[in-house]
Amino acid sequence: MDEKNIAKLDDSLVQAAKGVRVLDALAWPADAEEKFLSAWRAGKATLPDIEPLPRDLRENIAALEAIAGQCREDDPAGKFLGETARSYANAARMLGAIGTPDFTHYSVKLYRRPDHLYRLQNLTAVEAARFFLTTTDELLGTGQLQPTDFDTSANDFAEWLQAQADEFFGPGAVRVKQDPELSAKAIAGASRIRVRATAQYSQLEKDQLLHHEAFVHSATMLNGKQQHNLKSLALGAPRTTRTQEGIAVLAELVTNSMDIARLRRVALRVIAVQQALDGADFIEVFRFFLEAGQSEVESVRSAQRIFRGGAVQGGIVFTKDAVYLAGLLEVHTFMRLAIRDNRPELIRNVFAGRLTLADALRLAPLFESGWLSPPRYMPVWAADLRRLAALMAYSAFVTNIRLDKVYLNRIIELEEESA
Repeated sequence: MDEKNIAKLDDSLVQAAKGVRVLDALAWPADAEEKFLSAWRAGKATLPDIEPLPRDLRENIAALEAIAGQCREDDPAGKFLGETARSYANAARMLGAIGTPDFTHYSVKLYRRPDHLYRLQNLTAVEAARFFLTTTDELLGTGQLQPTDFDTSANDFAEWLQAQADEFFGPGAVRVKQDPELSAKAIAGASRIRVRATAQYSQLEKDQLLHHEAFVHSATMLNGKQQHNLKSLALGAPRTTRTQEGIAVLAELVTNSMDIARLRRVALRVIAVQQALDGADFIEVFRFFLEAGQSEVESVRSAQRIFRGGAVQGGIVFTKDAVYLAGLLEVHTFMRLAIRDNRPELIRNVFAGRLTLADALRLAPLFESGWLSPPRYMPVWAADLRRLAALMAYSAFVTNIRLDKVYLNRIIELEEESA
């Protein structure tokens, strides 16, 4: 490995990627939500009038492609730099094609489609989403589940989250700020977590956002910043999104902070992305979320996530929301394999920066040699491999139990047979 050349390319990549800010470029005007809902409530629903604003990032693309062209594919660090540069170049092309079919073309290259088939499992994210929705529909239909109370103000949540972040990262390492124009309830960066100033939060949401945003997204970015030899591990390259969101959603599940409403939101977004790809317009997707039990405000924000950068008439779509469920399935499988094959260090590697699962494997020799540093910040559930191994072993076993062969009444029969 030519360390001097790697360092030069690494520095160049960090600079070239700075102007490619996907979510900022796709944000809708702050008043779009209220305009749509006012018309909807008046019985005069109309498609939002969003002016496409493509970004001219040709200089970034040229610089990123030049970097990728100098990276050696047979070198782990070079491979990482090349793949990351190409990811940013495609993101820049996507932002240059806002509002056109090419926008979706590049979005799919970055995030895949929700109907992407995992051949070895014969499964798509859409099928997984439908399974979760069918199961939770049946649970909700019983009327036995208590409604969620959203009784925590944004100010109280921000103060609580700041205290948790200070304890985990150290005082002042990550600042929590309130943002009245934020569409999501929270978004994490390396040194700042923004929370929506106008929202109310439930206790479960507080835990979800703590484990998802702070202990995964902020932690991995800060761990990347600790790397001396590969600074680009701190970049949130689009190619790492599926793994990042997969870890974050798994964190919610492992820590028992995911509730049925959150699981349904993740699944509903996958289905909605597919509907929009198939031609459903903004109003149709909004109605889909509404009929699935979401509030008007939550439904319009969910639909907005899918059509940002695209066309509200349908067909031109931002496919990122499909990665949450696909990433969860991939990360869960990866961790099971790492435990099964006695490679627990691979789990640690995933937290050492913004990596894909393949990066964690390819860069393993560089972690072993000490050229790359282990993560400084890891959530407890991932750091304690004794607990994680037990969970993954149990998970591997229960997938073999066929519920289609068992009924509740059969439990009584089995007990009577053994008496």
